[in-house]
Amino acid sequence: MRKIYKIQLIITILLPLFIFSTAQNVKDTIVEKNNIRQNEEFFYDSLKHKASQKKLTQMLYDFLISPPRPYVDKKALALNYYNQLDGKVIAEINIQALDVFGPSFKDTARKAKSWIERSANSIHTKSNLNSIRKLLLFKVGDFVDAELIYENERIIRSLPYIKDVQFILEQDSVYEGLVNVTVLTQDRFSFGVSGGVEGSDAAAFEVYNQNIFGVGHEISIRFLGNIRTQPYLGLETFYNIKNIKGKFIDISAGYLNTYRNEGFTFSFNKPFITHSIKWGYGAQASRLFRTDRVYEDDPIESITPLDLSYYSAWLGRSFPIKPTTQKNTQLVLSTNFLHKYFYQRPETLPGIIQYYSNSAFILGGITFSQRRFVQDQLVFSYGVTEDIPEGFKNELVYGYESNKELGNRHYAHLFFSNGNLLINRKGYLYLAAGIGGYFNKAGYEQGEINATVNFISKQINAGKKRFRFFTRADYTLGIRRLDIEYLNLKTDNHIRGFNSKEAIGKQRLSLNLEYVLFLRREFYKFNMALFGFTDIGVIGTNKEFILTQNYYSGIGLGIRIHNENLVFKTFHLRLSFYPFHPNDINAVGFILAEQSKREFYSFEPVAPEPFRFE
Repeated sequence: MRKIYKIQLIITILLPLFIFSTAQNVKDTIVEKNNIRQNEEFFYDSLKHKASQKKLTQMLYDFLISPPRPYVDKKALALNYYNQLDGKVIAEINIQALDVFGPSFKDTARKAKSWIERSANSIHTKSNLNSIRKLLLFKVGDFVDAELIYENERIIRSLPYIKDVQFILEQDSVYEGLVNVTVLTQDRFSFGVSGGVEGSDAAAFEVYNQNIFGVGHEISIRFLGNIRTQPYLGLETFYNIKNIKGKFIDISAGYLNTYRNEGFTFSFNKPFITHSIKWGYGAQASRLFRTDRVYEDDPIESITPLDLSYYSAWLGRSFPIKPTTQKNTQLVLSTNFLHKYFYQRPETLPGIIQYYSNSAFILGGITFSQRRFVQDQLVFSYGVTEDIPEGFKNELVYGYESNKELGNRHYAHLFFSNGNLLINRKGYLYLAAGIGGYFNKAGYEQGEINATVNFISKQINAGKKRFRFFTRADYTLGIRRLDIEYLNLKTDNHIRGFNSKEAIGKQRLSLNLEYVLFLRREFYKFNMALFGFTDIGVIGTNKEFILTQNYYSGIGLGIRIHNENLVFKTFHLRLSFYPFHPNDINAVGFILAEQSKREFYSFEPVAPEPFRFE
């Protein structure tokens, strides 16, 4: 059986390499010199003529081949546009919020045609102009800074209720040294619903609004039901406020009372959202009177209800490195204090008490990072502008844990990450690796080594079709972990839809390959993408070589449906097959559900925290 999985593993690795190497003939990301371009055009014209002789070759040509086109660097175009007026004084700032449906940046006067769109526009409250103004990094009287304006576009576009934003600069008709700025924004329809069935016993339904009264506040109410566990019907509600007083400070508060947990949560945070922010800080507090997990996404579930409190507070100071350059490199010094206390926990058995022990933790971090962004489309979204981060983040964290029950100990980890477009923009490659663990008188314990490789191909145009392929490899090794701690293959980052509780261990290797075909035709204003995938996971003990461990896999296909005008999550319909599956799951899996949009790793400095073994 292991040989079958090894063959599947080899095919999974070589197939994308073959397709990608074949696709390199499609020079859609290289601006060629005129003579080279002429030769290529002659080649493709000749190939198209020969392919048109027969129906089969014509069909293959339409699917596999696309004539070359020069790459359009949207960032360069934007910066060139802003640089024309760089150094002039901003005399006036006008903000115009467009309707959700109907107008576009190319045609702002366009009206919604259908009665559904017109009704939605009338229900929706446009973003408050003062709220948008608070997001601006410049004001009247400032000099035009091309890099700052480009960065400001990205910040506003990252808001969940904003579909897109555009800055228009016009030189004053009277005074050549003055510039008038128009900020065009287009919202997403802010009201959404969500829900689904969770197994055979539970279900959930959620309603939310991500832009209440147009001021950018978010509220969500989620109802959870379970036919076997009390309370049979419960709710979770959260309220979020973003960018308080234009200081980029966010506050969130929540109340939970469901069959899973009961309690309160509160947090506020000022992140290093731009490299120019000098101070970052925040705090978080949770009081859970009843819960089955220490953390929300903790893979370890307690049979005995937990009663605990958790709070933390962090502070960081950023120091720009070579601030006169445009590389946005910074050094951040930060500290974080964490406290966890259990009022009720499982029996204090060996291997369990360590995981549920009371502790106070203070950590310090040194982060060296660089961030810049380029623009593209059809990566994780469907036709809207996406800001893709390039750069790196290298982090050294040291901490001291005060634990009266088990003794004090030290903690340290190193983390390195790098993400960039490959030469000639052939794709995006992200690499990350980390090693860390705890130290005490007995030596090294609860250690971890992890590594991740993530590759996204360029957009490949085959006739009228557009597709990408995504490859991800992830490896985690636990060193002297507690008996209660384990890894699994459950999340979509490993084997999607694979919910086995038997496939666990202290060492894991997973490989994911996904092909996504973006369809040009809309379905009632919804964009669609077809996808096929192959996932392979190897998991087992940490005392043997990983490739000699237990192999599992999943293969399948599906469709994703999303409307960028709405704040709704992406709907996906997926059919999966699990060869040689464990006894606690079926060979075939089918799911119709929602998923949040995937995001890039941002290389943003954050509060220092210990690695999570999950």
